[in-house]
Amino acid sequence: MKKVAILYQAKCPPIKDGIQKPMKPGGYSDSGADIAYELHKNNINVITPVTEPNRDNDLDWVFPDTPEGIDLALSKGANVFWLNTVLYKHHAIENIFNSDVTFVGQLPNQVDVYDDKLTTNALLKANGIAIPESILIENDQDYEINLDFPLVVKPLRGRGSQGVFVVNDRNALDDKLSMLFSSEQYGSCVYVENYLMGQEITITVMPAGNYTINDQWQSFSKPWCLPAVKRFNHKDGVAPYNGIVAVIQNSAVIDEQQQQSPHIQDVYRQCVKSAELLHIKAPIRIDCRADAAGRYYLFDLNLKPNMTGPSRPHRADQDSLSSLAARDIGWEYFDLLNNMLEQRWKA
Repeated sequence: MKKVAILYQAKCPPIKDGIQKPMKPGGYSDSGADIAYELHKNNINVITPVTEPNRDNDLDWVFPDTPEGIDLALSKGANVFWLNTVLYKHHAIENIFNSDVTFVGQLPNQVDVYDDKLTTNALLKANGIAIPESILIENDQDYEINLDFPLVVKPLRGRGSQGVFVVNDRNALDDKLSMLFSSEQYGSCVYVENYLMGQEITITVMPAGNYTINDQWQSFSKPWCLPAVKRFNHKDGVAPYNGIVAVIQNSAVIDEQQQQSPHIQDVYRQCVKSAELLHIKAPIRIDCRADAAGRYYLFDLNLKPNMTGPSRPHRADQDSLSSLAARDIGWEYFDLLNNMLEQRWKA
């Protein structure tokens, strides 16, 4: 019998090559509780830290991703760990990889490598996948810009739209670099890339596996895409963080005609190829933008997409980009989670 424990991020990840990935307040305990409550509501055996969890208290539903939190979940009988947290090499969850438990989420070693935008984009570019032209700018070093403005400035190991800015000239770029470096929040270098003026979309890519769609069993031998979600109502050129603006207010699945267009079909193929290169074991989210000719470029791969959902009354507006896309193929929030659960793996 599956006994599922949901982990959340209890502390910042280690600094990697001088770069600190920022931590979301609450460490994804909110989405972890959404997941746990939805599974529990649908008769999945969910292990919780307290005997009678309060529906509205996130921390009643999730375990910290520390050795102590993992041991507590194990002592309560958990045999499936849902890794709703930021992973990295030598994460505490690796201590139980030789046990009989199974996991939902990515391999920590893979996340450690591909959370670095420079490394990931170099891999994609080497394999013929379209990404914006970019440079790396380090603190206290003179730099040359051989890219055309406007540009996007972003942390090398970022989280969503936090620390991401669009700049229109060299002075604005210098100002943002000074601000980012002086804050010391994101490390000693930043990633700068061309800003594309066309439509922005987000594509959730599911791992290969067996799924139930509209009550029919389907087997996928390689990763596959949920329908693209278009983003709108940007603030200063950047899609706002969903903790400030709920995604249902600025996002919608593209229509069927658009989904069949050559440009969208091409970017689906590129997203599948990217997922194959990264050997994904759980859904990832890929953000893409079109140029003036309508060709899409992949500009951000998120190995831990947000999985918030409207499972609890006070979270009724908390759909995620992935759950919006899933609904278009007939999956409600539980269907998405249950299909993710069916892809659990053993280390």
